[in-house]
Amino acid sequence: MIPTTERVFQIFKELNQIPRPSHHEERVADYLCKFAERLHLSYKRDGENCVVISKPASPGHEGAEPIVLLNHMDMVCVGMSDPLNSPIDAYVENGWMKARGTSLGADNGIGLSMALAVLESNDIVHGPMEVITTTNEEDGMSGASGLSKDFLKGRKVINLDSEDYDTITTGAAGACLQFHRIPVKRVPAPEGCWYSIRFEGGLGGHSGVDINKGRCSAVKAAWTLLAAMRHACHFAVASIKIGEANASIASSAEIIICIPKECPEYIMQQEKEVNKWLDEKYSGSDPGMHCTISRCESQKTVINSGAFDALMTSLEQIPQGVVKMSETMPDTVETSNNIGRVLTEEECIFVSTHTRSFIDSDMEALSRDIASVFATCGAKSETVMSAPAWQEDQQSAFLQLTSDTFLDVLGWRPRMVAMHFVLEAGFFVEHYPGIQIASIGPRIVEPHSTSERVELSTIEDIWRVLIELLKSLS
Repeated sequence: MIPTTERVFQIFKELNQIPRPSHHEERVADYLCKFAERLHLSYKRDGENCVVISKPASPGHEGAEPIVLLNHMDMVCVGMSDPLNSPIDAYVENGWMKARGTSLGADNGIGLSMALAVLESNDIVHGPMEVITTTNEEDGMSGASGLSKDFLKGRKVINLDSEDYDTITTGAAGACLQFHRIPVKRVPAPEGCWYSIRFEGGLGGHSGVDINKGRCSAVKAAWTLLAAMRHACHFAVASIKIGEANASIASSAEIIICIPKECPEYIMQQEKEVNKWLDEKYSGSDPGMHCTISRCESQKTVINSGAFDALMTSLEQIPQGVVKMSETMPDTVETSNNIGRVLTEEECIFVSTHTRSFIDSDMEALSRDIASVFATCGAKSETVMSAPAWQEDQQSAFLQLTSDTFLDVLGWRPRMVAMHFVLEAGFFVEHYPGIQIASIGPRIVEPHSTSERVELSTIEDIWRVLIELLKSLS
């Protein structure tokens, strides 16, 4: 008997008990290997903890072309005070699965749960199969970029990491993740009054798919307030913590400052002014974003003024949000940049930038320009990840069969679109010549945020499509 989505949900619940932030996937990789051992399936695990599990074809289908199911095991952990030890508390409400106070991990836990349910079933018809699960997809793609040439045999890939239920994703933007570090000297804190400036309540979201929704980045909000204050009130900065993840639009910030004793009335007036600005500019996109300024404990040291000036200058000159819309793909962002995190460390101010484009040369040029801005301020920049853009032939027999399967199973054809997020597909195309990739998945809304949710009915539909597609490919 073919398993229902109830088994998919059970596996997803198991996954959500295993903390799996990027760079810390050892425990979920262990889980996958034990899963394979329980089913007596062969598997390989590489040095980056990527795991591929092989399953023989259904009887009578041994001569079919091998099929690959692709997912990643890490997730963006937003709202977790201890992401290395915190399980996810998921619940269902009005047909949607959500998480209490944190990101859900449906990106890409639901797709991975589907793939594992396929491995577990003896009633789903398929050809020779490989289920590959990569690491660090959300914060550098080191897993996919480091795959060996012989790690995978199949050349037709069903990627279950799409978030638009009514589409087949046939292309994705390239992306360049950079870390920038502005040198800092710690100096004794001046005399004065200490305040905590907090921005909270932003929607945040995915720095690719949500970048054109006009949301308020906490980086922009904090810069706007601090820039206004610099012209009227001398202050010193003890610490800055903006943003939750490199791949997310920052939804929160906290800056600890020391101001002269004669300035308290001024700073409280700034709280009113910035909240008025937030309401006027972002009430439609981020109605919950607000600023709170309150007294706090004094600090022993502050960062030197030159480092803070360098940060403010850099943030002013670096583009944030949509840089260019595509001229060939209607309503699609071609190039963008997002500042994910700004954080004071002991010897530097850390800033992460995530640049995306469907044109690799444009992405590379903008990334160089951003690094040049920081270099002018004495900062050092490091390219953590540079993933190529990917575009599939929408007329290929593989993609047409995938589209036909939607029509046969659900009664409608999905759109074929290129999305402004980065997928590992570009690395797979580089590593494995002749590979073809179709990316599908259920409807996931607000990934990389505490509002992340997945529509249950679309999981059921994609599950049915996947089972039929595997049968057709066998």
